[in-house]
Amino acid sequence: MGGMQECLFGVNEKVPKQGFRNYIKYIIWIIWIDAVIICFLFRKKEISIDFFYMTDHGISIAEIYNYVIYYGVIFLVLIPAVLFGKRVFCHYFCWMAPFMVIGTKVRHFLHLPGLHISAEKEKCISCRKCNQSCPMGLNVVELVEDNQDFGTECIQCGSCVDHCPRHALSVEFKRSR
Repeated sequence: MGGMQECLFGVNEKVPKQGFRNYIKYIIWIIWIDAVIICFLFRKKEISIDFFYMTDHGISIAEIYNYVIYYGVIFLVLIPAVLFGKRVFCHYFCWMAPFMVIGTKVRHFLHLPGLHISAEKEKCISCRKCNQSCPMGLNVVELVEDNQDFGTECIQCGSCVDHCPRHALSVEFKRSR
């Protein structure tokens, strides 16, 4: 989904506004998890999963009505990106992001090693190439200057590391504090 949005960076490079909007995805996630639990609790028979439900030959969109869901999902991702900017679907609507945030918090709690972007504030010249390259639209320079953690909105892609001319940023695999 993120890749589809990145194709539209040339159309709208606006950085999505942060703040309360980032919590919309958690509301969507809670509704989604509740729906799964309710469906499980009120099922009438044994659970079985048909991965090829409504497909004739594996995964296909041979029938016209199969296109509705396919294009619906594509437009659900692309329209907000065109209207509001860089990876807005990831910031505001992604129902999978809370799983990643929970995983990160569990990793920190258990002090397990993980991927981390580290910064050396002294090397930073505030050229803002990292900000321009960040697909999530984070203000990397501000995070570096304030010695802040990159947080849960950072997807650890390393684009900021690749574009830093002074090598002030690096990717490390280390334990949580």
